[in-house]
Amino acid sequence: MKLLEGKTALITGASRGIGKAVALAFAKEGANIAFTDLKYDELAQATEKEIADCGVKAKMYASNAADFAQTAATVEEVAKEFGRIDILVNNAGITKDTLLMRMSEEQWDAVINVNLKSVFNFTKAVSAVMLKQRSGSIISMSSVVGVSGNAGQANYSASKAGIIGFTKSVAKELGSRNIRANAVAPGFIITDMTAQLPEDVRKEWAAKIPLKRGGTPEDIAKVCLFLASDMSSYVTGQVLHVCGGMNM
Repeated sequence: MKLLEGKTALITGASRGIGKAVALAFAKEGANIAFTDLKYDELAQATEKEIADCGVKAKMYASNAADFAQTAATVEEVAKEFGRIDILVNNAGITKDTLLMRMSEEQWDAVINVNLKSVFNFTKAVSAVMLKQRSGSIISMSSVVGVSGNAGQANYSASKAGIIGFTKSVAKELGSRNIRANAVAPGFIITDMTAQLPEDVRKEWAAKIPLKRGGTPEDIAKVCLFLASDMSSYVTGQVLHVCGGMNM
């Protein structure tokens, strides 16, 4: 039997990158997949088809994760369409990097809203479904910089640190109802975003990592699969660093 057979996962920001890798990993283990992104464009449609080709039910929902009302409506639609929500992966995120002295209020607010408020929005909405089921796994994407900080990323680091505190609080609140909450803290992951960095910068990053390489979206997906499945049935309130030893 597959690890997630008969379960439904809701994944935010999953048209590409880490979110897509997580969706595909879950689908290959039997989970039906509902995922969100801002627009139902060609990329989202292609991802939806790729997930469905794994032999599971797949549906994309155009939704702004930072919008509280939109999120509530989306979760209601997903619960109605799929019948249940067993797994939530809070993956939606953006960066607007710059030094603090140059950072505008808009850059601060945008990152906090998309990265942190979205986690509140979806967790609050989905937890109502999970409470009725008396089961669930909530996985939120933090970052190593949420633990260590990083120059030029005060907004991003603050949002990712907030996710850690939020996750631990939710784990304590919902644990008695068999709902687990954990965070994943990726390090330097090779995605479309990091691929745009100059080669010398990427080499410098890799040189600082004990495993001497950047991670892949699939590396993150495997850890999320563990947290989503019953293999981690006694794991909650934790932050799993997936960083090649970068943060020790």
